[in-house]
Amino acid sequence: MNDSTSRTPGPRSLLGATRRQVRIPGGDSVNIGFLPESPTTPVLITPAGPGVDLPGWLRANREELEARLLRHGAVLLRGFHAGSVEKFEQAASAICGTLFPEYGDLPREGESARVYKSTPYPEDLTILFHNESSHLPQWPMRQFFSCIVAPQSGGQTPIVDCRTVLARMRPELAELFATKKLRYVRNFIEGVDVSWSRFFGTDDPAEVERKCAAEGTSFEWTPDGGLRTSRQAEAVLRHPTTGETVFFNQLALHHPSSLDPETRSSLLEICGDQGMPRNVFWGDGTVIDDALVDEVRDLMDRESVAFSWQEGDVLVIDNMLVAHSRSPFTGPRKIVVALGDMTGESVPAMS
Repeated sequence: MNDSTSRTPGPRSLLGATRRQVRIPGGDSVNIGFLPESPTTPVLITPAGPGVDLPGWLRANREELEARLLRHGAVLLRGFHAGSVEKFEQAASAICGTLFPEYGDLPREGESARVYKSTPYPEDLTILFHNESSHLPQWPMRQFFSCIVAPQSGGQTPIVDCRTVLARMRPELAELFATKKLRYVRNFIEGVDVSWSRFFGTDDPAEVERKCAAEGTSFEWTPDGGLRTSRQAEAVLRHPTTGETVFFNQLALHHPSSLDPETRSSLLEICGDQGMPRNVFWGDGTVIDDALVDEVRDLMDRESVAFSWQEGDVLVIDNMLVAHSRSPFTGPRKIVVALGDMTGESVPAMS
């Protein structure tokens, strides 16, 4: 059941330990509760004593963990180990047997084939809310984050429940997103975003064209050797397991109103609407008004929760139930990412 009506609106900073703790059958080696000021998400799981084997506990309690993810959207595993890419990969693999090894949008972390660095983006700027890969034909149902080095300040990964966002959106606006859908236009420009060769994992233009055709993505080679792609996608979907309707997209992140006015003006003057590195339109290709996108962003910000990273933290989210963002930060920050349970199962909300 969607319990979004019980959530308290407003941004919240979650710093500290849970006040309510419960035990689950077979889970007497951990404490389960919530961070202060947020009784809904993320679920907080901490070791009840030293020496808990986190991957072993996760494998033994996978069904219970899955049930909590489907109810609350996110689980935070805290205090099991120090910051470690290897231990993070072991924990993520205990939940998802196969982690996705071919994600072209993020750089790989060291020698790992299945762990990625977080998005390289100026530390003084915000990465706005989005559901990972929601603009693509396949997306992860499970996304994992882990803190290897905590920043000096800021750098949170705020999350927001996509059921709540849709439930608290103006009905006429929600219906507009469900019926008109979205169209994502992307230009792979060397030095501005990832190259098309890295994203598609090949230097062969014919192979790129084959992949685009197979997934229903329109493409066009630009005179400067770049690639422009265009893809229509749903903005509102039904979760394939829970059946709940969710606001699932990258509207807030890809719309040009996410840029500061000077950068936006310069890019539009040089590239035009269709030449922007990333852009999103209504499904029919018409422009989405800034005011509507601002309304959505404000709603997502109000309903979001954030906690300060501690080294060794592992955050697990259901990527369709929860969207995530990144706050500005100071000092070194190292958050690594893994993706699992890839799917392309698309159930439109209007079906």
